[in-house]
Amino acid sequence: QTHVPHASLGIAMFPNDGDTIDTLLRHADQAMHQAKSDHRHSLQLFSAEMNRRAQERASLERALQQALSDRSLMLHYQPQVLSSSPGTLHGVEALARWNHPQWGMVPPSQFIPVAEDAGLIHELTLWLLDEACRQLAAWRTAGHDVPCVAVNLSGRSFHRPEFAQEISNALQRHGLRASDVLLEITESVMMDARPVTLQNIEALHHQGFKLSLDDFGTGYSSLSYLHRLPISELKLDMAFVQDLTTSATARALTVSVLSIAHSLGMVVVAEGVETTGQQQWLQAHGCPVMQGYLFGKPLPPDEIEAWLCAQVPRPYR
Repeated sequence: QTHVPHASLGIAMFPNDGDTIDTLLRHADQAMHQAKSDHRHSLQLFSAEMNRRAQERASLERALQQALSDRSLMLHYQPQVLSSSPGTLHGVEALARWNHPQWGMVPPSQFIPVAEDAGLIHELTLWLLDEACRQLAAWRTAGHDVPCVAVNLSGRSFHRPEFAQEISNALQRHGLRASDVLLEITESVMMDARPVTLQNIEALHHQGFKLSLDDFGTGYSSLSYLHRLPISELKLDMAFVQDLTTSATARALTVSVLSIAHSLGMVVVAEGVETTGQQQWLQAHGCPVMQGYLFGKPLPPDEIEAWLCAQVPRPYR
């Protein structure tokens, strides 16, 4: 066999990038990681900006670890409504939010990758699942009709043999059933051929959980996976929804997704619906569930309760 090796190189030079061996090695290591993230098999010179970003990331990681320990993160919930009756709730999606005492609101696009890189993502996933179940049980106790809550699961958690049981345990703690929680997975989970991942998926399916495939159509979607895995819902990515009124290609692809889902008995949730034009098109083409700012942005639990009280189920006209 022939093997062609490549390398990603980080370079720090004396004396501008450091005047001790330890400093030069640390800075060269930072430059190497930058080279690997920018483009593999390349080289990167150290810069002061790179050091600043590395220090900020380290601070963010420490703060996130503390926030998880203190359970000071919070969940907001975005309504998902029925196309045939936009005042009727299909469910809510639980979305993690972090309000840092000094930095203010830290966006998920910033702290979720840090959690993944730092090995905190499974702990974050378990917290999110437990908190979403606790809130749904509290809503039920207070008499609020929330049919189910959708929870995003990390692909890395599926590498843990006990993950399916951990999910089941969370529901049992709060007196919920499998039908009360919709588990959202990404295409990376769907394509993961590890036996432990497939075992977790099968265990969840046998326990009665429904799986939702998030951002369908934006990655390496394969119809063979839809045939093989127990997927009950497809989430149409907002990139398609945003272009519905301006792009014939987006409309054609969306019609195809709706047709496939209907044939397989799957529900489609259109994400990112922001205009009545998008709503009308989706409704006319049989999309059963919609989610987006047109119906409600992600809200804290008390505002979801107010949203529920303000809704009067009615057919869209």
